[in-house]
Amino acid sequence: MLSLATLIPYLGACLLVAIVPGPSVTVIVANALARGTRAGLAIVAGTHAGILVMTFVVAMGMQALVAFMGWAFDWLKLVGAAYLIWLGFKMWRATGELGTAQAEQGKSTSQLAIEGFLVAIANPKALIFLSAFLPQFVDINRPAFPQVMILGLLFMLVAGTTDAVYALVAGRARGLLSAARVRLVSRVSGVILMAGGAWLALMKRA
Repeated sequence: MLSLATLIPYLGACLLVAIVPGPSVTVIVANALARGTRAGLAIVAGTHAGILVMTFVVAMGMQALVAFMGWAFDWLKLVGAAYLIWLGFKMWRATGELGTAQAEQGKSTSQLAIEGFLVAIANPKALIFLSAFLPQFVDINRPAFPQVMILGLLFMLVAGTTDAVYALVAGRARGLLSAARVRLVSRVSGVILMAGGAWLALMKRA
């Protein structure tokens, strides 16, 4: 359903967004540092279950928008492009700190997964991001729901991989996650994301 011309830039954008630490990564790292890699991976499983739920919500809403207000879809994409530029600017200004989340001792793997799920669901920025990001790669001439679900699953695949890497690194070598290194990755990603958002906005107006 997705063309190669759409798939390649989309996966690249997913990678740029996924590698920059957010609230979920903070919880993943905190638990991996405190209780090992398995705890971090349990959080990863929970957060991505939450992302799957939010992707379904976005897909349902977008399908309705296209069905009843197709003329508004281009405006939604312009707003989304502007949001990506703003997100890229925030990445550029990031300090590289992973946050101060503390991991509680004595939790089971299932409890940790539930904690990760709640972290994802309770973060409204994640839903806003998905609502802004996914429409950029949807073809309005095709059914929106399956496209959004496929895009969401691909995002989960990329982000799940990077989150798992954070859990593995934090569980084995804390020094590799220095603020300077995270800040460098964040700034490079921010510049590319701002450029990509501007390109998407210009493409919508062309």
